[in-house]
Amino acid sequence: MTQNDTTPPVPPEPAHQPRSWIKSATLALFAVSAVLGGTLLYTKVRNPLSLYGTAYAAGTPAPTLAGTGEDGQPLALSDLKGKTVAVFFGFLHCPDFCPTTLAALERVRQALPKDKQADFVPLLVSVDPKRDTVASINEYVKFFNPQAKGMRIPEPQLSATAKAWGAGYQYSESKGPREYEVSHTTGTYLVDKAGKLRLVWDYTQVNTNTRRVAQDVLAVME
Repeated sequence: MTQNDTTPPVPPEPAHQPRSWIKSATLALFAVSAVLGGTLLYTKVRNPLSLYGTAYAAGTPAPTLAGTGEDGQPLALSDLKGKTVAVFFGFLHCPDFCPTTLAALERVRQALPKDKQADFVPLLVSVDPKRDTVASINEYVKFFNPQAKGMRIPEPQLSATAKAWGAGYQYSESKGPREYEVSHTTGTYLVDKAGKLRLVWDYTQVNTNTRRVAQDVLAVME
């Protein structure tokens, strides 16, 4: 007669249990924090002054910029060393972006402390040398700010210069030799007193937040 086996059954191996939602949430939070921490660290290294504009890597030299100044004399960016220069590529027949940007840069200058205003120089580089004469550039920039500068660069030097700065322009809708539109980059580049390219503001930043742009200028001046 066979006796019944009274050995208790061995329980099966437990199935893999899913993580609790608390543990999953904690791990997800840790992962997000790590990513954000890395991003903030990179931003701090790339933009240690917490600039409003988009910062360039430390020590980036400003590209060469040379032509004829608004006074008819040779002018190079290096001639303005010791000043903080806001470089803008535009043209005199521009109906909107150029006049509003130059007006905004004048508001920025006026927002600076009195003892700093003379050290901030807006510089308009014409992307329309066919129509923009030295005399007309002078009249145009001085309307916005007596210490603003203008520069005329002939082709093909202008094309190479704009490319080096990361700026672009294109002529379109030609109605005649002197009747055409010019599409162009609307960013403003800030160069410090040592000739280093520090940041670029987009059109909206320059025209809508004078206080923050002025803070950037002061930070770069120091």
